[in-house]
Amino acid sequence: MTTQTTTAPLDAIIVGAGFAGLYMLHRLRKSGFNARVVEAGSGAGGTWFWNRYPGARVDIESMQYSYKFSDELAQEWNWSERYATQPELLTYVAHVIERFKLADGIQYNTRVNSAKFNDSTGLWDIDTNDGQVIQARHCIMATGCLSSTNEPSFPGQSSFKGETYHTGRWPREGVDFTGKTVVVIGTGSSSIQSIPEIAKQAKQLYVLQRTANYSVPAHNQPLDPAYVADIKANYGDLRARGLAQPLAYDINLNPKLCSELPPEEVRAELDRRWAWGGLPIYGAFADLLVDAKTNSIVADYMREKIRSIVKDAKTAELLSPKGTFGCKRVCVDTGYYQTYNLPHVELVDISQIGIEEITATGVSAGGRVIDTDVIVFATGFDAMTGSLDRINIRGRGDVALKDKWAAGPITYLGLMSAGFPNLFTITGPGSPSVLTNMIMAIEQHVDFITDCLEYLRANGINHIEPRHEVELVWGDHVQEVANGTLLYSCNSWYLGANVPGKPRVFMPYLGYPAYAEKCRDVAANGYEGFDLSAA
Repeated sequence: MTTQTTTAPLDAIIVGAGFAGLYMLHRLRKSGFNARVVEAGSGAGGTWFWNRYPGARVDIESMQYSYKFSDELAQEWNWSERYATQPELLTYVAHVIERFKLADGIQYNTRVNSAKFNDSTGLWDIDTNDGQVIQARHCIMATGCLSSTNEPSFPGQSSFKGETYHTGRWPREGVDFTGKTVVVIGTGSSSIQSIPEIAKQAKQLYVLQRTANYSVPAHNQPLDPAYVADIKANYGDLRARGLAQPLAYDINLNPKLCSELPPEEVRAELDRRWAWGGLPIYGAFADLLVDAKTNSIVADYMREKIRSIVKDAKTAELLSPKGTFGCKRVCVDTGYYQTYNLPHVELVDISQIGIEEITATGVSAGGRVIDTDVIVFATGFDAMTGSLDRINIRGRGDVALKDKWAAGPITYLGLMSAGFPNLFTITGPGSPSVLTNMIMAIEQHVDFITDCLEYLRANGINHIEPRHEVELVWGDHVQEVANGTLLYSCNSWYLGANVPGKPRVFMPYLGYPAYAEKCRDVAANGYEGFDLSAA
């Protein structure tokens, strides 16, 4: 393949056409920068382009899981359901591209093989799968936190003669399970959403579970026009309330400590949260993620709810998580626990005897052999760093980012890493990202990056990168904040625990308001903690 270098370097290359990449392109264009998005897929949408498994929908309410940068966009767009489905989210993405005239700035079917800082030119050289080398002053990774699939590797896997699917790479045309026996491996968010849908078609469904996850009902429904009108009339207030809360999402945060309340008030509060549904369960009590006793009360309540729904006592017990509530991201479901009451659905415990082998006709797991027509791998993602690790990113002196991060990611504010000038990561490790309403975290990062590039241009500065001692202090702070909570009390993908061999480092930063304030202070002080160079 012939390598062709673009003749005119761009001000910025943006990798990824999800919500982050699209808004980044819009902001940079408005500020007069020459920018382009390159996207591996054949369409935009990022996470929502790839995750099209049955039942895929957002777990943040649609009215809040949407851009806030344009009031006109917010007023004109109408969501149909409380929690938008994957197809509706892609329709929204298409509308945004058309409305803000972004289509000519996006290059699809272009996978970035490597991104290398050229010490001689001071530019980034972006090598793509079509032999093109794109040069840019700034390289902005909008590759997403949950976009790199965690591909399983089980003995005998290649020998299986039936159909196999991964929830993170679902066929666009869909899958018909009618009359088939199906095995689903994993009980994380994607399987909790897809299992009720697969069960509607499958002749027999086996769910292989290693660790149970907490899930709350979505109580999804069509949006009431009066409810929508009320929100649109007060959208600014809703956004402000959300951004003042740790998750950058209005969960009606209760400022009271559980320990201060009598048992009947505790119960009433949990009943209200369960009846409302969704992630506002996090807001039940101010000490939910810091006080073990409070957390145990909420966990007991959740287990009680599971036992009240699932008729078979043994299955209910297996579905009841034993650990800390919220140390893994709480799932939001539609009929998940009820699905186990169906006669053709069986939960298989593989916590003691795992998946021993995949054969030509089935799976050997949990001390038994299960013959099946289809295997669905719901094994999640290599979160936060996976999509960056799969690109050969090299900074000053040809140092690989993957090597620098061998013991865990090292960043300043989750935005940049020393030795990699002008390389930005939107919602990178060390920022609130997955512990928030992602779109709000995305907008905050995009605005910071755009303001930064405007500052550099106005002051004749060509390069910016954080100082190593500053990023080390920031990394310690991220861990210190997590250590002050119960988030370290289980093996979660926040720690990379779902990926064999991945270093155990708590990657996201807990507490959106404090983080956003820190970023504002850094910018106000002339990008304190960063080295700025005109050379």
